[in-house]
Amino acid sequence: MNIFNSMSRKKEEFVPVHEGKVGIYACGPTVYDYFHIGNARPFITFDVLRRQLEREGYDVTFVQNFTDIDDKMIRRANEEGITVKELADRFIAEYYQDAKALGIHPATVHPRATDHIDEIITLITRLIENGHAYAVPSGDVYYRVSAFPGYGKLSGQNIEDRETGASDRLNVETDKESPEDFALWKAQKPGEPAWDSPWGKGRPGWHIECSAMSMKYLGDTFDIHCGGKDLLFPHHENEIAQSEGATGKPYVKYWMHNGFINIDNQKMSKSLGNFFTIRDIAKEYDLEAVRLFMLSAHYRSPINFSRDQIEAANSSLNRLYTARDHLLFQKENGADRPLNDAENAFIDRIRNYENRFDAAMDDDLNTADALGAVFELVKDANVSIGEGSSRLAAESALNSLNALCGVLGFLTKEKDALPDDIVRMISEREDARKNRDWKRSDELRDAIRAAGYIIEDTKQGQKVRKDV
Repeated sequence: MNIFNSMSRKKEEFVPVHEGKVGIYACGPTVYDYFHIGNARPFITFDVLRRQLEREGYDVTFVQNFTDIDDKMIRRANEEGITVKELADRFIAEYYQDAKALGIHPATVHPRATDHIDEIITLITRLIENGHAYAVPSGDVYYRVSAFPGYGKLSGQNIEDRETGASDRLNVETDKESPEDFALWKAQKPGEPAWDSPWGKGRPGWHIECSAMSMKYLGDTFDIHCGGKDLLFPHHENEIAQSEGATGKPYVKYWMHNGFINIDNQKMSKSLGNFFTIRDIAKEYDLEAVRLFMLSAHYRSPINFSRDQIEAANSSLNRLYTARDHLLFQKENGADRPLNDAENAFIDRIRNYENRFDAAMDDDLNTADALGAVFELVKDANVSIGEGSSRLAAESALNSLNALCGVLGFLTKEKDALPDDIVRMISEREDARKNRDWKRSDELRDAIRAAGYIIEDTKQGQKVRKDV
């Protein structure tokens, strides 16, 4: 696999730190609200990365954190008159519900920042001891950016950008040595949750949480760190400074960042009224279609979310389900015989579609081209598998379709059971056809169609599918 490394700004061949194993850290949500459509893109993208690496035989440890203590959480909890932990517990549960609806697999580990205070304090202590951090009389602790010559190597930020970005998510204090220094530990303010530390009661800064959690579960140096492009600076830049400042070792081999999402060609923002949570979108759209929309473009490219785009994705999704149901029918009702020459040639083409899929995925996770290979498989199967086809041919195509769609996270729904009244009409129509009562057969066909189902007469029997 080749990965575009945000650090080197070029594609590089993926070579894991430990042969056969891959460690991935993906920045997760701050759990003060439902996650939005912009958050969904990295969750989906890097879920697919994990699945493809597993398809290629790697043993993957996938870590995605929950930020369960920060300024936004404290403010929201105070507004609602509940504890920060109660707020976090609620929205972590909501995250799992929405992530499941989007087809996102749970991480190997979902660490919470507040469960790792000891690791965070240990890491900060190491940074103070080696001169990369300093405590001030107020009880705050800051990272000394000037002590890390490599600061800015990921983002390429200059001094002016550093000073601007260093204040993101924290209040600039007068007792810092330099404006670009950033908080590792924040002294307790009235009404805030706090933990004991060598510097007094307080809570961790945002950046140090991810350094401590990632290294706890993946080691001082691990393979892939990923997240949205908006996290590149200052968050990921600060993680590098903290982690490498503490260990003296390279922190991450490959950095991956996905592009932004626009809403109807505008940047998503609450002020424009185009800010949508996944829970909002689920009221109107099939979230599996939203997932397909996300994967129809390269993950590093910006994409535009619109009604037309989701409807197009939904049509594509229906094509996949129709093809799957067709192959299921042929597998169950096809000819019980060996493959013929035409079917052997079709099996060879299936292998070619699989190879093209893997080649696209290995080219910096090119899901758009991988989807193209899947739909060519569908087109070929629709033509090559039909009445008289061998069950073995249908089964081979079905297995391939399920495997490839399994990597992308599609075809998660079981084939719907037919309603009792439809089953009754199908049975009655079968009897009418046996009795050559064509008038009654046509009446029942029309009634079935009016109920939202399409019925086809094949040599293997009646084939029924929901009209989409």
